[in-house]
Amino acid sequence: MSATVIGVASDGTHRFSKQPRPAIRLLAGLGVEGDAHAGVTVQHRSRVRADPTQPNLRQLHLIHAELLDEVAAQGFAVAPADLGENVTTRGIDLLAVPRGTRLHLGAHAVVEVTGLRNPCAQIDAFRPGLLRAVLGVDDAGQPVLRAGIMAVVVTGGEVRPGDDLRVVLPPEPHEALRRV
Repeated sequence: MSATVIGVASDGTHRFSKQPRPAIRLLAGLGVEGDAHAGVTVQHRSRVRADPTQPNLRQLHLIHAELLDEVAAQGFAVAPADLGENVTTRGIDLLAVPRGTRLHLGAHAVVEVTGLRNPCAQIDAFRPGLLRAVLGVDDAGQPVLRAGIMAVVVTGGEVRPGDDLRVVLPPEPHEALRRV
């Protein structure tokens, strides 16, 4: 099965969910045009409070639709864009790609994976109990973050549902994703 973009979203206001769109435009070094999280420096409110000069490693949020399918099977109604992601994919285990992986979205856009999204309590405010469903625990009892990945935009371009997604791995040795 090939990897595909199944949904795109943006929102100019800091809200939990984003608005599904027919297309989004990615801007190199910034993120999604018109999105509240676009910028060279951090835009997530908690990160701005900690240090507003930090580089924005969270310009684009991606979630794999297989996670939405999994939580739906547990009784949670969650659609693309509901968890605040800009791009919803199908056919790739986003959580398994190494840091530095480049994702080619559509004809022109390229993003570089920076790390894992850190799910927050807002997920439970959206759907009570959903936070536990998007967190896992590994064999050592450590939390496993499963609420998507974050990336920076390397090459801008328009991205639409139905666009192909191509994966280019970085040179080895590969570095596992961590929270950003």
